[in-house]
Amino acid sequence: MTGALLTPAQRETFQEEGLLIIPGFYDLESDILPIQRAIYDIIGLVIDKYRLPISRQPFSAETFDSGYQALIATNRAHGAEVYDAVKQIPAFVRLVAHPLHDRLFRELRGEDALPGVAAGGYGIRIDNPGEERFRANWHQEYPAQLRSLDGLVYWSPLLKVSEELGPVQFCLGSHHDGLVPVHSVGAGGKTRAYALVLQDEQERIARYPQAAPLTAPGDLVVVDFLVLHASGFNRAQRSRWSMQLRYFNFNEPTGRAHGWKGSFAAGVDFRSVHPELCADGEAE
Repeated sequence: MTGALLTPAQRETFQEEGLLIIPGFYDLESDILPIQRAIYDIIGLVIDKYRLPISRQPFSAETFDSGYQALIATNRAHGAEVYDAVKQIPAFVRLVAHPLHDRLFRELRGEDALPGVAAGGYGIRIDNPGEERFRANWHQEYPAQLRSLDGLVYWSPLLKVSEELGPVQFCLGSHHDGLVPVHSVGAGGKTRAYALVLQDEQERIARYPQAAPLTAPGDLVVVDFLVLHASGFNRAQRSRWSMQLRYFNFNEPTGRAHGWKGSFAAGVDFRSVHPELCADGEAE
């Protein structure tokens, strides 16, 4: 493919809103199905490992997570084992470095951009029904990722997202207002990036129109690092599976100044790099 990936209208929408939904960006057969198949196999391996009497449906794109709800009902720690394993699926790692991601980054950020993949910034989320501890509060991506102020999240679901599953919520245009200070409160057992709360959160998010797009496998949601967003509440009987990967611009001055440091996943508290963003004092 040599033509432009985006229309001028799509690029304009992204510049204005900091959010762009691209339906059917990935090929279901070559890009998505191998990931789903590997997830199915890994869940089966964990079930077998603990000799659990869990019956499963035959594999299909719609049943790739069969047995997972029964697995975590037996022991929530088994779900963490699956979570750590699936991010190491070769088909997923290949998708992280998909050649179209570089092209898309440059179409949105300009030909002078030098894209980088945020190490530790990619994975497969599993948002379980009714589980609050790992649900992401309203936040910007930069404090949790660093790398550079000029960054994009590439987000894509592995199953069709319904209202009941809790789509991600976005404050459209919020990236224009820059970085937001945060409090580190740790409420509800949340830690690290999950514990951060925006300064004047409710007042702040009320300023913007919100969107919570319903997407399907193969669709790509592109999000500016500074857009305010939050995980939806999963009220379904099934986990919400999605892929996230982060790209950043090596040429952005703030990232260059701090050496493209990573944040929480790299063992760095962003407050040691940006103490001015900590609304309740510097990190210890």
